Amino acid sequence: MSSPATNQRLLTYVDALREGIAQEMRSDPRVFLFGLDVDDHKAIQGSTRGLVQEFGPERVFGTPLSEDAMTGVAIGAAMAGMRPIHVHIRMDFLMLAMNQLINIAAKSSYMYDGQVKVPMVIRSMIGKSWGQGAQHSQGLHAMFMHVPGLKVVAPSNAYDAKGALIAAIRDDNPVIFVEHRLLYYTDAFVPEESFAVPLGKARVCTNGDDITVVGISNMLVECLRAHEILSDIGIAAEVIDPISLVPLDIDTIVASVKRTGRLLVVDNAWTNCGASAEIVARVIECAQNGKPIQVRRMGYAPTTCPTTPVLEQAFYPDPGKIAQAVHAMVRPDANGWSPDPERAKLAYQVKFRGPF
Repeated sequence: MSSPATNQRLLTYVDALREGIAQEMRSDPRVFLFGLDVDDHKAIQGSTRGLVQEFGPERVFGTPLSEDAMTGVAIGAAMAGMRPIHVHIRMDFLMLAMNQLINIAAKSSYMYDGQVKVPMVIRSMIGKSWGQGAQHSQGLHAMFMHVPGLKVVAPSNAYDAKGALIAAIRDDNPVIFVEHRLLYYTDAFVPEESFAVPLGKARVCTNGDDITVVGISNMLVECLRAHEILSDIGIAAEVIDPISLVPLDIDTIVASVKRTGRLLVVDNAWTNCGASAEIVARVIECAQNGKPIQVRRMGYAPTTCPTTPVLEQAFYPDPGKIAQAVHAMVRPDANGWSPDPERAKLAYQVKFRGPF
């Protein structure tokens, strides 16, 4: 993450999203924003606030509750030369538009030999917030990682949220833009001017020689908090934020793992056939001729997302569980270690702004 500079200021994740959209809409008249409740007074957590007033209802407008049809509108507009940003609110509801996204948006450029482009951004939230349970808490990004023709981006902070969204808007391919609900009110130093974060380039957030820890989306925040806990007992974790899942910067991760010999991937989703499985598999393929590598994955427990706080505590990874997993990998002979429970709280429990 960038350090403070004269042209930067602390900005929340939602404000960074809104600023990136506004700057692209000002510079490119082909960009428009639509989706369920984008013009509502709550403005998708505030990420679309003021846009309809600035750009008018022809470029910022709400849609019927018809995900499949509206995704078709976005695809058609993109093929016709526009650059739509389609807000689906929760990723769970992208399931209602899977044929459009996977069979039309992802494949059209290939099927028409590059003569057709589909430059569209699909914004959607993942993850828990305040006990939303089975149908509003899922992280389904791995489903889209499976399909050639789709890009998948999951920024963990306000700086990357703005820069990666601008890069996604300018990209000529459909981009699934993954936003974790609990990141919205986190802040970071963000430049005032327009800038793009290249898709397909990971960031090494902390340096360490004992283990490589990859945190996806909001789990990057929890991995950094685990890193602080582990530092107190002399374990140096190298924490990496992939930012972009497709394309994936596997080279940065492999270079780290070749040095540390250990890899832990923590995801905001189930581990079975997930992003964590893909990262582990590709690291092993790339580094299998070197020294032996110890690997582990963490993510949702293998059951439907629960609602109650007690079950949520068991279901989701947290800094304490991450730190314990790292400790077990780095110091397998030292059994029974656990961190201070107060330091192991989830970041949102420390800074929670209430439900939407």
